[in-house]
Amino acid sequence: MVLSIISPKVYCLLTKENQLIYKVKGLKHEIELTFKEFEKLLTKDVFIEKTQEKWFKNLSEGQIKLMESIYTLQVTDNKRKLVYNANNKLISTKPYRIYESKNIVNKRNK
Repeated sequence: MVLSIISPKVYCLLTKENQLIYKVKGLKHEIELTFKEFEKLLTKDVFIEKTQEKWFKNLSEGQIKLMESIYTLQVTDNKRKLVYNANNKLISTKPYRIYESKNIVNKRNK
């Protein structure tokens, strides 16, 4: 079993039976992703774009339009500091600490 967690609410699991189970918040379940794509996302500055159809509501005009939308999938550091090895592969994360002065500092850097 192999587990890859890219960011909050974005993860995949490869079972012993070679079945890929994944969850990507905001991306429709019909959109196919591969384990290799998830692995690529662990490389610094790599992103994947997928196209999906979304419903856009315009309540003032009483319309709903079905339009193609691009979904960009990438590792984010908005909740934790990303730690990369010498080959630019994501290997870990570190927590941020927010002090009363509103300075954000990585816990291990203090």
